[in-house]
Amino acid sequence: MTRLIGLLGAGLLAVTGSAAAQTSFLTFESGHVRPLAQSPDGSRLFAVNTPDNHLEVFDVSAGALTHVHSIPVGMEPVAVAARTNDEIWVVNHLSDSVSIVDLTRTPPQVVRTLLVGDEPRDIVFAGTGGTRAFITTAHRGQQRTHVSLDPVSGLGSDDGDPLLKTPGVGRADVWVFDGTSLGSSVGGTPVGVVTFFADTPRALAASPDGRTVYAAAFHSGNQTTAIREGVVPNGFDSVGQIGASPGGVPGPAANAAGVPAPETGMIVKFDGAAWRDVLGRDWTGRVRLRLPDHDVFAVNADTLAAGSIQTFDHVGTILFNMAVHPTSGKLFVTNTELPNHVRFEGPGVHGGSTVQGHLSESRITVIDPTSGAVSAKHLNRHIDYAQLHTDPENQIDPDQITHSLATPLQPIISSDGATMYVAAFGSGTVGVFPVSSIDDPEFETNFDPTAASARYIRTSGGPSGLVLDETNNRLYVLTRFDNSVQVIDPTTKATLASHALHNPEPSSVVDGRPFLYDARITSGNGEASCASCHVFADFDGLAWNLGDPDAGVSTNPQPSATPFLEGLKETSFHPMKGPMTTQTMRGLATHGAMHWRGDRADGFFGLDPCAAATGISHAPCAEDLAFRNFIVAFEGLVGHDGLIDQDDMQAFADFALQIVLPPNPVRALDNALTTSQQAGFDKFFSCGPGPARCGVRDPRATDTIEDCDGCHRLDPMRGFYGTGGEQTFESLTQNFKVAHLRNVYQKVGMFGGSTLDRDEVSGQVGRLDVRSPRRALLGGDAPQLEPGVLHQGDQVRGFGILHDGSIDTAASFLGGHLFQLDPDEVPQMTDLMLAFDTDLAPVVGQQVTLTSTNSKVANPRIDLLIARAAAAFDSAILGGRVTECDLIVKGSVGGAERGWVRESDGLFRDDLGNTSNDAALRALANTDGPLTYTCAPPGSGRRMGIDRDLDGALDGNEIDAGSDPANVASRPVL
Repeated sequence: MTRLIGLLGAGLLAVTGSAAAQTSFLTFESGHVRPLAQSPDGSRLFAVNTPDNHLEVFDVSAGALTHVHSIPVGMEPVAVAARTNDEIWVVNHLSDSVSIVDLTRTPPQVVRTLLVGDEPRDIVFAGTGGTRAFITTAHRGQQRTHVSLDPVSGLGSDDGDPLLKTPGVGRADVWVFDGTSLGSSVGGTPVGVVTFFADTPRALAASPDGRTVYAAAFHSGNQTTAIREGVVPNGFDSVGQIGASPGGVPGPAANAAGVPAPETGMIVKFDGAAWRDVLGRDWTGRVRLRLPDHDVFAVNADTLAAGSIQTFDHVGTILFNMAVHPTSGKLFVTNTELPNHVRFEGPGVHGGSTVQGHLSESRITVIDPTSGAVSAKHLNRHIDYAQLHTDPENQIDPDQITHSLATPLQPIISSDGATMYVAAFGSGTVGVFPVSSIDDPEFETNFDPTAASARYIRTSGGPSGLVLDETNNRLYVLTRFDNSVQVIDPTTKATLASHALHNPEPSSVVDGRPFLYDARITSGNGEASCASCHVFADFDGLAWNLGDPDAGVSTNPQPSATPFLEGLKETSFHPMKGPMTTQTMRGLATHGAMHWRGDRADGFFGLDPCAAATGISHAPCAEDLAFRNFIVAFEGLVGHDGLIDQDDMQAFADFALQIVLPPNPVRALDNALTTSQQAGFDKFFSCGPGPARCGVRDPRATDTIEDCDGCHRLDPMRGFYGTGGEQTFESLTQNFKVAHLRNVYQKVGMFGGSTLDRDEVSGQVGRLDVRSPRRALLGGDAPQLEPGVLHQGDQVRGFGILHDGSIDTAASFLGGHLFQLDPDEVPQMTDLMLAFDTDLAPVVGQQVTLTSTNSKVANPRIDLLIARAAAAFDSAILGGRVTECDLIVKGSVGGAERGWVRESDGLFRDDLGNTSNDAALRALANTDGPLTYTCAPPGSGRRMGIDRDLDGALDGNEIDAGSDPANVASRPVL
């Protein structure tokens, strides 16, 4: 493997100066899916403690909770399920694992770690006897590539390869394990891995008899896609000029001040017969794919047979959770519908339309598996979306917030099938409904949200999971904002108790989180928040045209990525920017001015002068100022009555700039590059053969101006992973900030799209050169196709890469006319993009459990984790030069819980202060029980391994002295 540190080494330290201090906690912001569960006999309640990587166990007595155990599991646990009263399974989102906890042991601990695909989310038990475990994961990940199963699993000729670059492949996996026979492989041997034709999955549910399992896509889409600017004829509302293109960009042609708008692409939506824009014009001849919009899937839990799969379409855009009715078997899916085909934010005066206050609708969709009927029910029908705070003639009634539910997560149904409870994450509320009301065919007429809200139960912020204890008439609610379990009387709606879980998050994270999610404090009608599109601080998989024709032109202070082209940079931002995909809010801290153009360098809090990028340790424009300049979106987009308080916006920024991206799941766990990835890396840096790699570089090796790194900077010590925060002309009608490349792998699933035909290229180049002499044409797919011919058929995503998502794949982008790559270099560069460096090494979060019987298969993986814990790694957010991970171990000695962390000398220090070597530690698996090894983020090892509350008193010493290792105020008397 050749990483940038191998090329430039410690010399970077001399350039960048001192590195940032190491942090003991990283904020990943993983979304809860099933964070609470009750044992089958009702005697215990289980809660995932996501930030602290623990499973919390409560004894239940007459509905009162007593905390009895805190058991370390994997990183970022988001779901839990009880297979028996004593065997609990925990899904670890960041560790790509499932922890199996045995409560009969002293102390209770993890006895087996299953390794699954990328970012597992949910778990249910089903099948004959309820012994099969079903786990949702993305169709990728280091474990995924080693699975080889019988074709009955749905893999067919795939044979474990995720086929990331292959069109028409499902991207939603469900791993299935037999809970009574896990197999002898290091990570367990699945019975099957069923792949569904959708994007990354999230929620699961089982039919009342357990014979059918339902799986739902997460970012399921809504049959919208982008038409590339080069395919749209010049002019606004103009007559079609190019092949099957029916006309130009829908107007207005200028903003309210009369400044001409740039030519852009557009968003089209499939209406069941044709792809149409907002004017109703038919663009079908320009769209080279189909989006069937398969959302929810049913499969036979016993056979997993492909022929048993039933598909339900058009359920919603973002699907959160599901519940099955105990008698009718109907499926209730919580979701939001996002109208990204509607244009513009702001007051909507000059542009004629706006999504202000109406960018998300909270819904429950009812699916009847017998008839196949799918019926969506909008929960907030009381909202008058025509009311805008910016319209003095039609002001929003603030009372609407009282009756609204935002971001509906987990639904549960009472055993008699009469009542449904829904955790409304963005409302601090549990919605309570008669199931008959939700299932009513006349719901739109008969349902009155203002009356229904009288039954709602108020909770602390961010209710994410529910358990209904009918024996004791209690509702248990996990509230994420304060990381607590609340005990509620569902009859009186009174909160009877609140049990805070230990939280290692800094106060800046806790204080700022509500401004991402809480629709009651950030919107005008209580339905939407920033997280409606930035779902759990990530993206929604869509593009939006959120320009504002009523706004003015602002200043673009960003330097050029190529200094010798400084004179060609744009110095202003037009407010009508065209479609742009929702970007992740993760990893913002080192990448400068925000959004696709970097246009938040200018805004409410002022203009950033943006220094040149040479010789500094951060991007040229300030991230904090750029983020705070988004304050105007609370009114202009979310519909808040004016701006939120400036101190609140600062708290939001302080939180958001701490959110990090997960490790790349495509890159090998040893951080090595494949032969193809290495070749792509060499081309990225214009490296020549031999030991003097990159000693002499041809800066024009990949295009006519720079090599790839000339714009897409890879410089971990400065926090750059594809961008240094500057702007470039990008061969488009507007200047754009150079994009980072850390999450290209998340955008796989669109193959095909709007393309230019060969006979149109010469004409396009001519007209584009007249309009903008510095602009080259970005090429289309190869081979080029005739108008109206589908390129790759059915796909799972409608948006790919580039600012508007109009380029289907990295290969299409790299194969364009802008670059001078040989045909064999395009797939190599594509492979590099999919495995691009990130702020964290691939091994972070990875686990293995060593037992007295599995040393043959577990020891090689332990060796790998130890090797990575000793390997040098550069990352600005981790403090500079560190190692790839801090290796921790959890187990027991003599019936007492023990933890260890590996130190720089290779010895393991335990939570009593003693050290042991590697061999002695492994030997404990034979005498004292299982040991679970975890590669923690650099800087987090001491906290996660031996000093949970970082009070300086080691956990074992605190336990022996009778103090609480999870309470900084509780310390042993020394």
